[in-house]
Amino acid sequence: MNHDAYVNAYLSEILTSSRTVAVVGASTSDHRPSHWICGFLLGKGYRVFPVNPTHAGETLLGQRIYATLADIPEPIDLVDVFRHAQHLDAVVDQVLALTPRPHAIWGQLGVRDDAAATKAEAAGVKMVMDRSLVSEYPLVYELTHQPHGPGDRSAHAA
Repeated sequence: MNHDAYVNAYLSEILTSSRTVAVVGASTSDHRPSHWICGFLLGKGYRVFPVNPTHAGETLLGQRIYATLADIPEPIDLVDVFRHAQHLDAVVDQVLALTPRPHAIWGQLGVRDDAAATKAEAAGVKMVMDRSLVSEYPLVYELTHQPHGPGDRSAHAA
């Protein structure tokens, strides 16, 4: 897959089909984007599992922080990565070791490793790289608030 650009349907499918999200590199500092995304996702109804070995066992926005993806006690749909790009390959390896596997990995802005993406995609895991999940979230709203047929104006009601 070409990771220079994504079709909106690809991104919205990942976001709408995910209910559980592991945030790798989650920070307990409310000044960090990874902290904000945890709050954003919780506010949108997602189950959020922060992952940060330095803070394992602590809580972030009321959610227990896990040391590794393997420590999370339930299946994960999406892994959101807030680590430097050179760590993405190791995150992909951790994802591929999970059973069941998450269906997608999302690398935040600046997180891109095409070889890691190729490995994940060869195993059937979708990849998004160098994209802000929060910036793409309006695609979910658009998908879930479209008219259902000709003449249906319910999506346009004020």
